[in-house]
Amino acid sequence: MKRFAMTCMLKDEPGVIEKYERYHASPWPAIVEGNKRAGVKRVFIYRIQRRLFLFMETNDNFDLKTAGTKQLADPKAKEWDELMSTFQTNVPEAPKDTTWVEMKEIHALDLTA
Repeated sequence: MKRFAMTCMLKDEPGVIEKYERYHASPWPAIVEGNKRAGVKRVFIYRIQRRLFLFMETNDNFDLKTAGTKQLADPKAKEWDELMSTFQTNVPEAPKDTTWVEMKEIHALDLTA
């Protein structure tokens, strides 16, 4: 299994946080199916103020660079992605024209064994 951590910001506009959380309380089936198709196993999104943190576990064949094609194959999934992008903006550390930016894992502790 692979793990990915990513971050972005929500726009500093009235109602954005509430709308974003409302959509994610009941994600559209097409986006869920697209994630499955791409090899995503689990996704968690956390928020502190406007900053989002996404943690994702995927199968071993998952490729972050090509996953979008599989995830957004359904027009409704693409519509979801375009809608979510209206709420999001990049973090100051992100490269230009990048919303979600991958974070480097610096520590992992597994006490399940």
